[in-house]
Amino acid sequence: MKKIVLFTAAFVITVSAMAQLNVKKQPATQKANVTKVKPTAAQTAPVQATTATTVGQPSPDDVIKINTIKYDFGKIKQGTPVTYAFEIKNTSSRPVVVENSYASCGCTTPEKIVEPIAPGASAKLKVQYNAANAGAFTKDVHIKLAGITQEKVVQITGEVIAAEAPKPAN
Repeated sequence: MKKIVLFTAAFVITVSAMAQLNVKKQPATQKANVTKVKPTAAQTAPVQATTATTVGQPSPDDVIKINTIKYDFGKIKQGTPVTYAFEIKNTSSRPVVVENSYASCGCTTPEKIVEPIAPGASAKLKVQYNAANAGAFTKDVHIKLAGITQEKVVQITGEVIAAEAPKPAN
């Protein structure tokens, strides 16, 4: 098997070398039939990758509008869950179905929107944050619409303040 592969490789190299030598030996009159074409800017421009969208497919921003992309809870007491409802308005002429909504971690829970959103109508996406750990936070909530590849991402932010320990009695 190795001999066959080596023989084939040697044959291909020899044929390509001979073809190059043959081109160099052609008289100038025969080479004159070859014309050089300068590539256009579009042909030499680098190909740019699209980010999560397919050409011709709508993005979430084409069919919905959200009242705010980032909601700040401000300062929250540790151990006190908080909730915010993002308002999603259907700006298209067809019903919009929220296929799924999920958060970047288990401490954030979005409530699923079950019913399709009629054209011109709005629905509320309730998002609860459990505020278990002290410190600043930023959490992403992903909204996946049916028939659209790209997801819409909204955020909740805030700062959880550690609960004060009870003072010992003296």
